[in-house]
Amino acid sequence: MSVGISAYALVNALGHTTREVLGNLKEGRSGLRTCEWLLPFRTECGQLPPTLPPLPQPLKALDSRTTRIAWAALVQIEGPIREAVERWGAARVGIVMGSSTAGMLETEHAYAFFRRYGTLPPDYSVCTQHAFHAIVDAMSLHLGVSGPRYVVSTACSSSAKALGSAYRLLKTGHLDAVVAGGADSLCQITLRGFHSLGILSESRCRPFAEQRDGINLGEGAALLLLEREGSSTVALSGIGESSDAHHMSTPDPEGKGACAAMEKALAEAELKGNEIDYVNAHGTGTILNDRMEAQAILDVCGPDVPVISTKGYTGHLLGAAGATEAVFAAASVAEGWVPASIGASPVDPSIGAYINTQKLEQMCQHVMSNSFAFGGSNAVMILSRTP
Repeated sequence: MSVGISAYALVNALGHTTREVLGNLKEGRSGLRTCEWLLPFRTECGQLPPTLPPLPQPLKALDSRTTRIAWAALVQIEGPIREAVERWGAARVGIVMGSSTAGMLETEHAYAFFRRYGTLPPDYSVCTQHAFHAIVDAMSLHLGVSGPRYVVSTACSSSAKALGSAYRLLKTGHLDAVVAGGADSLCQITLRGFHSLGILSESRCRPFAEQRDGINLGEGAALLLLEREGSSTVALSGIGESSDAHHMSTPDPEGKGACAAMEKALAEAELKGNEIDYVNAHGTGTILNDRMEAQAILDVCGPDVPVISTKGYTGHLLGAAGATEAVFAAASVAEGWVPASIGASPVDPSIGAYINTQKLEQMCQHVMSNSFAFGGSNAVMILSRTP
């Protein structure tokens, strides 16, 4: 059973609206720039404007940068979501989001205030700003949704797993519609943390390139309205998940967990690997991840399937990455094009997979989107054109 995608929305360094983001993706324009944050090192990042519109006054207690970013995506598809609530009933609509940082930035600001004044800011609340549930609480209160709502936090696979959860809620008949996706903001702990691991690139990241030297981080949000019934051009036709637990931060070099997740997604969609039109790889730009993933894709899909990474456009959006790349895949299926993997040329000759470095104008029936996180938390989605 596939699940229809009725609407989707994006906001990230490529643009403030879905139209802007997809337009720049089609044209091969990167949103990565020199990071403007005060840091003891140089890096590039996919940053939104420093100041974002606040939440409406009734939701002020839930305000954070991550929730504001999610809100910027929500307002773009509020109409279709409200129609779904009216169609199915508030209790039959749920919200599942992925996030890696939630309100961490607000907590960093609060701690800096505490260090200076000896007390927390009077308008700070760890329960309503730092907490992960603040994102879905704000959305449900505004939309009048009373179905299940929760946040998945599994690092870089968070929003892909949120979509997997939504898929199962619909497939099992627990709900008729789910707003699913992810949102994350930049913060000091992630920027400095990835730098401490030695995998944060000083320059623009180049997934699958011979000279790649690490990742760039970004911030953004992606939301998808999934429905069990209805007319839609694109559907979520398969989900595969695995947990290989090879290492806390290093991928299994044999890619066993990645292969298992891809194979499960293909089985769910009743497809073979060579039926995939292209793979939107996790493709972070690190030496180990790209090498492992390319081999896993070769093992499962073969050498002729085009492979791309969109991290060179947005940076790694952490908890929002999986949902963002699912929307990229859905848009390419709906509109008939494959984005280029920018920065990949010259491709690492040790990578045997077919890395696509030019935009392709072609109809796609099935696209695979990979998300592989720290600790071996793997999630793979297949987006398909509906009959």
